[in-house]
Amino acid sequence: MSQEINKKLFQDRKRTNILNVAEQKYISYLVPRIPSWISSDGLTAIGFFGSVIILASFLLAEYVARPFLLLGIIGFFIQWFGDSLDGRIAFYRDKSRKWYGFALDIIMDWVSTVMIGLGYVFYAPDDFKYSGFVLVALYGWAMIISQLRYKITDNYTIDAGLLGPTEIRVIIGAVLLLEVLVPSSINYSVIVICIALFFINLGDTKKLLQLGDERDIAEKKRKSENEING
Repeated sequence: MSQEINKKLFQDRKRTNILNVAEQKYISYLVPRIPSWISSDGLTAIGFFGSVIILASFLLAEYVARPFLLLGIIGFFIQWFGDSLDGRIAFYRDKSRKWYGFALDIIMDWVSTVMIGLGYVFYAPDDFKYSGFVLVALYGWAMIISQLRYKITDNYTIDAGLLGPTEIRVIIGAVLLLEVLVPSSINYSVIVICIALFFINLGDTKKLLQLGDERDIAEKKRKSENEING
């Protein structure tokens, strides 16, 4: 039964991230247990609330006490819960709205990213604030790549190789924990993340352009064949 649920929930996308097997099993376990009065939009709202908590954790850490950053880890779990289950619950209940859900998901992902980046900008000292802006810009670049890949290939993927949104949340959660234990470490961790994300995006951009070139060649060949046959 669980295998049938798993197949039904994830038939629309292929995952390549490290945690995909464990994550999909957990989601398959949770989905049938979500109360009927919680809709997919309600889960989206829950995910957004998680982003608000993350933003609040940075503000509280800056203006009250650093250990409030641990609240951000809880926020990331709540964000994952809402973001991962909103579309899956719609599939499970046969109430999916492909383009509505796609548009809402992208918009909420971007708003949440900006909120998290803004939180870090408030928390970071001096010139380290700029790395928060760079991180948001790089994540925006990654989002653009995923949308263009969908346009070119008709296959929607949210992972960059072995890393997906879940792995990113785990990494940032670990960064927040480290910052509580080792003050100021987050400033250098964010720079390392930015560098890694830059090179990941660079590689994905190269692959994207190759896919675009291959589609151009295929379309020209098809057009030429139609002209000959026509």
